[in-house]
Amino acid sequence: MKRLTRLLSPLLILALILGSLPVVAATPSADQGLIGTATVLDAQASQQDRDKIRRVLAREDVQQQLLLQGVSPAQVEERVAALSDAEARQMADRLDQMPAGAGVVGALFAVFIILLVTDILGLTDVYPFTR
Repeated sequence: MKRLTRLLSPLLILALILGSLPVVAATPSADQGLIGTATVLDAQASQQDRDKIRRVLAREDVQQQLLLQGVSPAQVEERVAALSDAEARQMADRLDQMPAGAGVVGALFAVFIILLVTDILGLTDVYPFTR
């Protein structure tokens, strides 16, 4: 049994060394540099910002306004692609801050307030809860 162990031990060690060589060769060296998590997350965020901008610019009403201004969709795509990451982030943040239909909501609120005031003054009879 000892004799068999003495014969197999060097063979097993050699097999393990040869088996691990592809793993050692595939490991990146310090010259190649590792990509950090922050870099990957920044790249994903930048891509998401650009996608958000493209979705807004792809809407039919936005396309019509761009064409009325004399800007072709190809020019828009080129300019979005030319944006730096910081510019794309800033533009996407501005798009988030501009609520859709804010002008309509503001106008409806103004009409409600005007009708409420005129109803309280007795000039109109719109809201029954003001009496």
